[in-house]
Amino acid sequence: MIENPSREEMGQMLKKSKRIAVVGLSNKPERTSYMVSKAMQDSGYEIIPVNPAVSEVLGVKAVKALKDIEGHVDIVNVFRRSEFLPEIAKEFAEIDADIFWAQLGVENEEAYNFLKEKGYTVIMDRCIKVEHALTK
Repeated sequence: MIENPSREEMGQMLKKSKRIAVVGLSNKPERTSYMVSKAMQDSGYEIIPVNPAVSEVLGVKAVKALKDIEGHVDIVNVFRRSEFLPEIAKEFAEIDADIFWAQLGVENEEAYNFLKEKGYTVIMDRCIKVEHALTK
């Protein structure tokens, strides 16, 4: 069973986080991933687009995979379909980021259990922009 941290805990995580890698970030302004990431960027977070299909989003050069990011990542925010989460969770574990965050409507028990067993903080089926707005 997937159990998210409390809203208060999510708020604390967002307050101390600076860098968010966004898996599946689209360069199309009408897409949810773009709107949410732009709002987070406007709130002062460094956004790192992770998408092999685009060269840059929100004025930031995109990387093909999480392992291509230099330096530490606080949150990996995932905008991919639920069936891709186990694969992304494995990549996430390899870069040792702090928080695995799957967007609203995205959840996968296999990925959740894999990451929890390794001691990671996992949030699924929650919108990072909404949580940020509700906890700042």
